[in-house]
Amino acid sequence: MRPTFILLALLLGGTSFSSVKLAFAQQTEAPALTVAVVKPAERQWPETVPASGWLKPWHEAVISAEIGDLRVTDVLVDVGSIVSKGQPLVRLADESARAELRKAQAALATAKVDLAKADANAERARKVQGSGALSDEKISDYLIAEQTAQAAVESAEASLESQKIKLDQTVISAPDDGLITSRSAQLGAVVSPGTELYRLVRQQRIEWQAEVSARYLSRIKQGQMASIVSPSGRQFKGTVRLVGPTVSTDTGRALAYVALPPQAHPPIGLYVTGQVELETTSALTVPETALVMRDGNAYVFTVDAGKRATRVGVDIGRRRGSEVEILSGVDPSADVVATGGAFLSDKALVRVEGEAR
Repeated sequence: MRPTFILLALLLGGTSFSSVKLAFAQQTEAPALTVAVVKPAERQWPETVPASGWLKPWHEAVISAEIGDLRVTDVLVDVGSIVSKGQPLVRLADESARAELRKAQAALATAKVDLAKADANAERARKVQGSGALSDEKISDYLIAEQTAQAAVESAEASLESQKIKLDQTVISAPDDGLITSRSAQLGAVVSPGTELYRLVRQQRIEWQAEVSARYLSRIKQGQMASIVSPSGRQFKGTVRLVGPTVSTDTGRALAYVALPPQAHPPIGLYVTGQVELETTSALTVPETALVMRDGNAYVFTVDAGKRATRVGVDIGRRRGSEVEILSGVDPSADVVATGGAFLSDKALVRVEGEAR
């Protein structure tokens, strides 16, 4: 019926044979593929800056011995332990410290007895002062002795306090809440003052020291969001805590310190990549599946009113989830082939999914 109709149109309207041939071909050509089409979507996406760097402690506390020549008698925690401020970590032998404490207590008691005697003599000297019963020289000696005895008591009290501190220092405690990352304490070892025993990540806070290009330095601000991806594929979110004031003369990059939440617990010492989010801007996006890569160039296929698929070169930008930003090449009102573009050729006839045949 259709060829007859086209021939009749030729006879009545004077249409050329070539036009009839084209019309006939269009009527008989089968669609190459059934495709789903989408409209490019307008999104509000943050502009991002790529960065990479090490995961390091926010603050690391070095826990050392303050008293020396004592033996380690107890090692109470190990690497990986989460400790609280004031929690005992190591105990040292305290016999000598306790003996010195008792000696200081005895010295204080003796000094107090001497002070009481000196006070009594000085009080009698004051009562007879000016009466001639005692010479001025003797009175002066009693008063000076009282002052000397008082100073001796104060010195003995200070010595006792010092010995109490040394006894307390035989128990080495955590200076803050945190995570133990290193242990040097060994049972039976004799430590010296300043000997490192543990390292502690304060408050379990870990930060990402992200290296960014210096050209972005003025746009990175405190409080901006950042994200990293660990080698295992796990993603962590954080906020910019501090932007370094200097730029490396070797790499031309600066450091942004990104604080990670304590519950994240990423491994310390990893070198990871990520991005820092700047201001939010509009993005024209299509599904990532709509992209067709050929010869290193990006294309999408659009479908016109005649159901013809046209290959269009595009410039792509940011990626977010399963969507990609189109910087140029596609009209926002165009119908874009969502999937299957790799199987299409330019100007191929297609059937749009969901439309009646």
